Amino acid sequence: MERKYKHKGYMSNDREETPREHRPAEPRPARQERLGPKTPRMVGTVLRARCANCGAVLAPGFDPQAQCLRCQAELHSCKQCVHFDTGARFECTQPIPERIPNKNARNQCAFFEFRTNVEKDTSPVMAPAAPTPAASPSRPTDARKAFEDLFKK
Repeated sequence: MERKYKHKGYMSNDREETPREHRPAEPRPARQERLGPKTPRMVGTVLRARCANCGAVLAPGFDPQAQCLRCQAELHSCKQCVHFDTGARFECTQPIPERIPNKNARNQCAFFEFRTNVEKDTSPVMAPAAPTPAASPSRPTDARKAFEDLFKK
């Protein structure tokens, strides 16, 4: 039978197969014991409150009756609430008696809970303190002085 394509692997089942040798599995050498488990370098998470209008991070212990420090939006409003949902009736998941027309305005809703999110903690890790310039006299502090020191005779 003539093969349609000549590249290797096409209709490879028509060639004679040679039986493979079966070798018994050898036991693997045991791994060296470590002192402890390897610690993963995972990013931590933090519970963070943000302004729904501008996205500014609100300081822990902020007053929900106040305004955002960055955009002056009201913090006790429907947009800042956990129960705010644009797909729900009256745009709230709680059984409110009537629709609140302005979702950015301050209101006195009994169901209000400020929305907080779990976010990845991307704040820089505190590195060990760098040596002070007085502690290392071989390293110049001024960039110009360092440049001039390169071409000193």
